[in-house]
Amino acid sequence: MNFKSFLNLDTLKVLIIDDETDICYLLSTLLKQKSFEPQFVNTLSEAEKALKAISPKIVFLDNHLPDGLGINFLEHIKQNYPETKVVMITAHDTADARNFALKNGADLFIGKPFTRDMVYSAVDEILN
Repeated sequence: MNFKSFLNLDTLKVLIIDDETDICYLLSTLLKQKSFEPQFVNTLSEAEKALKAISPKIVFLDNHLPDGLGINFLEHIKQNYPETKVVMITAHDTADARNFALKNGADLFIGKPFTRDMVYSAVDEILN
């Protein structure tokens, strides 16, 4: 089942957690083009509230945020929202960062800058 057929069941909510507003708008636009329902926040404290409010299927999580590291927030997401899939997105794309994120609960890891195809491929992989 690919994400297009999955969408027929229900609109998928996606939460974007990134302090770069242009990244938030870019991801939102790309996801809306595929009929997702994206929302974004810029801090981890805002993310806690948004997670409770919308219960997203997917979270795009930046690592370096004003109030902490996304990598440390992974545990919170996975403990409280075990069905939610997390895609780490960061400009600090090293093998160590990638491995650490995946070992600590990230479902996928995308380095910045990313392309539209990378985002669509990640979503498709997560939903299959």
